[in-house]
Amino acid sequence: MTTTSPHTGTIGIDESGKGDYFGPLVVAGVYVAPDQKSQLRDLGVRDSKTCSDTRAHTLAAHIRTLCPTTLVAIGPERYNSLYASLKNLNTLLAWGHARAIENLLETVPCERVIADQFGNARFLNNALMQRGRAVELIQKPRAEQEIEVAAASLVARAAFLRRLQDLSGRFAIPLPKGAGPQVITAGKAVVEQYGPDSLGQVAKLHFRTTQKVLA
Repeated sequence: MTTTSPHTGTIGIDESGKGDYFGPLVVAGVYVAPDQKSQLRDLGVRDSKTCSDTRAHTLAAHIRTLCPTTLVAIGPERYNSLYASLKNLNTLLAWGHARAIENLLETVPCERVIADQFGNARFLNNALMQRGRAVELIQKPRAEQEIEVAAASLVARAAFLRRLQDLSGRFAIPLPKGAGPQVITAGKAVVEQYGPDSLGQVAKLHFRTTQKVLA
């Protein structure tokens, strides 16, 4: 195991859009130096699930100003293609997380990465390439309690919301978050206006919601 220098920061990794039928899956990485932790806490950085959308946008902007960040945004069409190939959501998540880690390690010196654990820890370990395997990788449940992962969750959420809004504008149909009844209604509107083949351009087709939309 790598011994982390007190002068070396930590990368936090988190995703947004995993549970949302419409829109992309976005993975964000944020590098936090030791002296930036208190700054982030003073700003009120916390898990994006506890923030309003407006607050998530505001905090994400501050984080991007303070810290090196990276985004891996997997749009619906690419997401559906990857899912069809990989056949497993945890494998797809690991692919996105690994790319975010590798991208950020190209720009910052870092020996430690913290990520939320999804499924078996081997998923992410197996997806990492050379740079990622040279760092200490910590995967644990509720990792958003760590300031680095909370920061990544906010950056990912803000990016997801922007892209979802862009999709809504492109199709001239409001595309809601989540996977509830209002999402089914919006999905039916997309199909009615653009045809069933268009659904893969805005939605994650492996969700059971697809069956309800096309029923």
